[in-house]
Formats: sequence, C-alpha cells, structure tokens
Amino acid sequence: MKNGITTTKAVEQLKIHGYNELPSAKPKGIWQIALEVIKEPMFILLLGCGLVYLVLGDYTEGIILLCWVFVIIFITFYQHRKTEKSLEALRQLSSPRTLVIRDGIETRIPGREVVPDDVVILHEGDRVPADVVILESHHLTIDESLLTGESVPVTKNDDTENKAYSGTLVVQGKGLAKVIHTGIKTQLGKIGTSLQTIEEDSTRLQREMKKLIRNLFIGGAIISSGVVTAFYFTRGDILKALLNGLATAMALLPEEFPVVFTIFLALGAWRLSRNKVLTRKTSAIETLGSATVLCSDKTGTITQSKMEMAALYVNQTTYYRGEFDFNTNDIKELLKTLYFASSNNSIDPMEKAIANEYEKGKPTEISFPLVKEYPLSRELFAMTRVYQSVNHSLTAYCKGAPEAVYQLCHLSEAEINAYTPIVLDLAESGFRVLAAAKGSSNNGLPEQQSDFNFSFVGFVAFEDPIRPEVPQAIKECYEAGINVIMITGDYPATAKSIANQIGLQHNASVLTGTDLQQMSEEELKQKIKQTHIFARIVPEQKLQIVKALKANGDIVAMTGDGVNDAPALKAADIGVAMGLKGTDVAREASSLVLLDDNFASIIQAIRSGRRIFDNLQKAMSYIIAIHIPIIGLVLMPAFFSWLPILLMPLHIVFLELIIDPVCAVAFESEQEEKKIMSRPPRKPDALFFGWSKILFSLFKGTLLLGMVIAVYAISIDEGHTDGEIRAIAFSSLIMGNVFLILSSLSDTRNFIAVVLEKNTAVIVISLVAIAILLLTITVPFLKNIFAFEFPGYKHFLPSLIGALVMLLVLELVKYVKPRFGKV
Repeated sequence: MKNGITTTKAVEQLKIHGYNELPSAKPKGIWQIALEVIKEPMFILLLGCGLVYLVLGDYTEGIILLCWVFVIIFITFYQHRKTEKSLEALRQLSSPRTLVIRDGIETRIPGREVVPDDVVILHEGDRVPADVVILESHHLTIDESLLTGESVPVTKNDDTENKAYSGTLVVQGKGLAKVIHTGIKTQLGKIGTSLQTIEEDSTRLQREMKKLIRNLFIGGAIISSGVVTAFYFTRGDILKALLNGLATAMALLPEEFPVVFTIFLALGAWRLSRNKVLTRKTSAIETLGSATVLCSDKTGTITQSKMEMAALYVNQTTYYRGEFDFNTNDIKELLKTLYFASSNNSIDPMEKAIANEYEKGKPTEISFPLVKEYPLSRELFAMTRVYQSVNHSLTAYCKGAPEAVYQLCHLSEAEINAYTPIVLDLAESGFRVLAAAKGSSNNGLPEQQSDFNFSFVGFVAFEDPIRPEVPQAIKECYEAGINVIMITGDYPATAKSIANQIGLQHNASVLTGTDLQQMSEEELKQKIKQTHIFARIVPEQKLQIVKALKANGDIVAMTGDGVNDAPALKAADIGVAMGLKGTDVAREASSLVLLDDNFASIIQAIRSGRRIFDNLQKAMSYIIAIHIPIIGLVLMPAFFSWLPILLMPLHIVFLELIIDPVCAVAFESEQEEKKIMSRPPRKPDALFFGWSKILFSLFKGTLLLGMVIAVYAISIDEGHTDGEIRAIAFSSLIMGNVFLILSSLSDTRNFIAVVLEKNTAVIVISLVAIAILLLTITVPFLKNIFAFEFPGYKHFLPSLIGALVMLLVLELVKYVKPRFGKV
C-alpha cells in the first residue's frame, strides 16, 4: 500500500472517477444574451420606431434609434460577463501540485489528477488535495479552520479512522495518507454542490420594478392603441399615427428604471470600494441598508484567527498580557521551556505566539542541538523536545494539555486539585491552556517521554484576540436597530466569554449544534428570536440558522471567511466575506468583500447602503415625475389636431437615455440625510414605490407639465411656427427638468444648500443640459433632426421664468410638508 498505485491503475481510476475538481457553470453566450434582450419591451419599441422612420424616409432618425438597440445589447452582455461563479474558487483551491507515490516512486502531479487509492505524502505547508485516511503520522498537525471554523490545528495520527479533508492545510510535521474521495465527493466538494442548489432570491425592489413595468406596459399598450386610433381619425396618416402611438408607448414605459438602477448601483459599488468594501453583487447594495440581523462567524471575523499569549501562570502567580516582565526569572524560565518545547520556524499559531513572546525578552542562551522529539499522540497529548548541552547532558522541554503534563510530572492528587481552579478560570475566560514542564534523564534517551524526570514549570494561556474595532461596530449596530448574532464552532463557555468582550447583547442563552439537531423548523424559528449566541455549530447548521431568520421575515447579513461559511453567505440576503484572511470560496459566494478585514467597515457599508437606498428612492421618484410631462406632451397633439406635434421618439430617446442616467449620477453622489444611522432599518415588507411617494411624484410631474403647457400656450399665442413652438416647449421641459432635480436631491435641505454643498454632478448636469439645448436650437444639423427652428433668445425667457416658479413652489412644499407629516 505504501508503494502507492501503478500508473496504469491511476489512468483507470481517472476514467472512472474523473478529475479531482469541481465542475464550473458554462457562461452564457452572446446569442443567449441577445435573445434575452430581444424579449425586452424597450427593444421592441426602439426597433419599431426605427423601422417606421426608415419607411417614412427619415433615415438619420431611423439609424440613430436602431443604433441604440446595439448599445442596449452591449450593456446587457457586459453585465452578464461580470457575473462570477462561486465554484471557480473551489476548483483553484483544490488543484495545487501534490506529491504522490506511483509505481513505488515519489512523483509530483497536478492536484486535479489525484485519484482514489493514491498514496499522498504530506509535508508542512502542503494543502491536502483530497479526502484521505492517515497511514503514517510524524507530528502531523492540520489546520481545518476552513471547514470547521476552529482556529486550533488538529493533530492527526496513523489511525485508519483518522481522516484529513481536501483544502485543509498541514501546519506541522509530515505524514503519509491514502486518498478515499476526490472531486465532488469530498467534504469540500459537497459544499460546492450545496452552493449550486441554493437559489438566490430576487430582491424586493427587483420584483417591484418588474411588476410595475409589466403593469405600465399593459396599460401603455392599451393607451397607445387608443392614441393610434385617435391620431388616424383626426389626421388620416396611418404611419404618423403609428409613430405617435409608439412614442406614447415609450413615454409610458419607464425603461430608464433599469438603466438608472444599473448605473446607480455601479456607482454605489465604486464608492463602497473606496471605503475598502468590494461589491460582488450590486443587487446587495439596495438591501444593505435594510439589514435587520447581522450573523457573524467568530473565528477570523470577530476574532483575528491567530493565537496570542494571553496569560502565564508560574510559581503561584498569574500574569496577564501587559504584566509580562521578561527580567523575572520565573517568567524567563517558563518562556524558555515553552520555546524549546516548540518546533523551529513553525507555522503552528500557538508555537508562533510562543516564539514571538520569547524573542521579546532578547534571549542570550546558546542554542543546543536537538537530539530527539517525542510528538503528540492520541494516548498522551503532550510533546517533548530533547537537547544536548556542551557537557553532553540531556535536557527535555515539554508542553501539552494540563492533564497530560500532570501525568508526566507524577503530580499528587492534592497538587492537581490546587492547579484545577487555575485552569478552569483561564478556560472560562475563553483561553486555550497548555502546561509546561522541564526534565532530565539519568539513563540516556528513553523510549517514551514519560520516562523523563519532569518538574512542573507553569501554564500558558492563548487567545484568539478579538478585532479591536468590533465592540464599537456592534454598538453602532444596536443604535441602527440591527440585531447581532454570533455563530461559532467553539464551546458555549468560550462563545459567552467572547460575547461579553465585544458587548454582544445576550440573555446567557446559547443554542448548540446538538440543540439544533433536535429542533423542528418551527421550534427554531421561535427560539431564534431570543437567541444571540450559537456554539458548536457545523456548516450545514449555519445555513439552517440563516434560513430560519429569513423565514421570520428578517433581512439577514452574514459575515464569514471560511469554506464552511460559503453556503450561508450565499443563502443570506447579504453575504459579507473577509478579503485578507478569508478564503476564495467565501469571497466568491459572498455579495460584499471587506478588503481590509475591518469589522467596522460593515457598519460603514450599512451607512452607505442606507444613503444609496434613500438617494435611489429620490431618483426613482424623480423619474416618475419627469414622465408626467413627457406623457402629457405626447398625448395632447393626438387628441387635438390643431396642435403641433411636440415630442417625437427621438426627443424621448435623448431625454431618457442621456439626461436621466446623468441625473442618476447626481442623486447617487448626494450626501446622506441627517441621523441616517439613528433610525430603524427599513421594514422588509415596506413598498419601495409606496402610494405616498407615487402621489407626490405625480404632483411634481403635473406641476412641471402645467408649466410647460403654459409656455406652450404663450408661444402659440405669439404666432410662432411649429418648429419654433417645439423648440420653446422643449427648452422649458429641459430647464424645468434641471430645477426639478435641484429640488428633489434632498428631502430636508433647500436647493441653495444643495448647490452650496458643491455636488459636482449637479453642476455638470446643468451645464450639459444647457449645452445640449443650445446645440439643438442653433446647429443646423441638430435642428433638422429635432425638427426645431430658432425663434430668438428672448423668446426663451418664459421657459426660464416658468421653471423658476415651479422650483419655488416645490421648495415651499418641502418647507410645509414636515408640518403635515412625511409624504
């Protein structure tokens, strides 16, 4: 068996079991994406308008409209190409090069070519390529935190029942192992498979928007049919009637909702990245400010996923961090014992912590040669390293579990009883405790470490320290009305200790993994309302907890960094992974990634999420408002044959695909409203398009329409031509649009404050709008396309006055509105 398998058998196994990797989803092709775009209503309308223009002989207008079709396809294709797949990280994680024995010879092969029955050689720093059974172990210690969440490495022995799992890391020693599972049959593969089965819900806003657009599309189709009929009977031109009907449909269909939505969230993602938060799924931004529960994995998220020396006990005295005096002989002796009982240049986190503390004392001892090492074993959880001095005497340094060291030192019952309260006190503080001993031998090197004459030296306590920013971040969560739940694989006592350190509010009630196994879904849904600490949890149960919270109507944010967190991260409304300490799998499964692993960045992200949502709501409200005058100006000429046609499809395309996306930039860059983090999260069942906001949007739009109609009537009364009337009315709509933006940017500040805040986007929008207006009414080519005629600059004065009057009315409403309740 230890000679491995033959190359021939390896080829046969590869054919049977396949490569040691996870299948990845195939990306959508350009034709699939194009087919999805063709199904969109706006695509059909643009195509229809373009074809009608070509039939009428207006080739310039027709070509411009048809070009927008390809722009839409390109944007959609780009968005799909950015979609990332969680399984790709799992494939990379499980395919490092691996040392195996084939045909009796050590051979290094790609990890993806490892097959069942292969014999793998594991060294310190190697990643286990597949699920294996240990055949030989020489102090083999493996970090399984990627799967279990435990920061303490596990010692592996040559017991046929002792397994190691794919993706875990060898931190110490070496060993020989036989492969039992590869690919999707490994524990890592099962997690990857579970990621495929979890369906990500559409966000509430996405569902609302689809429903609204669908209803408007149906209503628009009915109204447009009526417009075509009315236009034909009043004017008798079927092609122009059809063109006007299509323009009505474009005016009624707010297709800029998804355009602005996409641009808005993309800019929000860019802004979050400047605060060290990477957005992997932009849809999470709209949900971020609505989070009601934050589920946090302990190891690597609340804690730093490393070991630090927290306390020393020597000569009946306990010294805590900050009290270590390296000049004290007792402390020097204990640190020296621990240091020489540890491997050199170890990557074991506890041994690294020991080396760091020992080297702080600037030791001057001459290093003696290592003679023998007695590794940890299942029978005795202690390790001993033996050194030979210049006079050839042997000194043994030992560290291990307290009960193992008691045994080696042959302590009496009374001595053990005296030390027990010390160990319990340190353990209840959330520390991991080891004991140290020093010994000698009178008869050379013994066969077993228990044959040394050991003397007890003291205890060392380690902690996985909490991140310093966590307590303040959790405090801010509570102020924002967000509940915090800690989920860990640790023991309940350790979990409670950590919870107390970080200020986590809890009622001393802890649910364990065993408790969850015995609960029904209904029982868990009720119990989880009063529970804030979950201990001894396995990966599948983390997913169970998230599902129970969602079933209670909570909007769940889940943080994590290990492979074991990936299913829960994907199932949560907002998955937040650590970028530095986190695994690729966790990052790929998450919605957000903290690039600096700073827990406080989560709160900053929530603050940004609330601001983004507020501003998105204002932007969408504005879009509803601006559609009212567009619809009104399209419908009027259809029912009153003596009125000139004001807005054609090309005008609407320019309004919606140029001005509106730019306006989204202005709304997105607007600063947050006051006391944004002192209010409770938005209710999960609250409508984004509530009736109060819709009615207020309709009021603003009707006010703008009334102003444009007034200017329109004045220009008719002054005897202008149709082209001049169209230019004047269009200019009033553009100017009114700019002032509508200024008033809508803030619900609490007036437009002067908004301008003084130096919102660059607003200034740019104003200049761009004016520039477009001037070009369309002065440049012959553009005048011809837009069917404008230049009436003289003085005739645009009513447009400016009308826009200013509208602005003053809106500002007055903003001032009066709080006195009658929020709209």
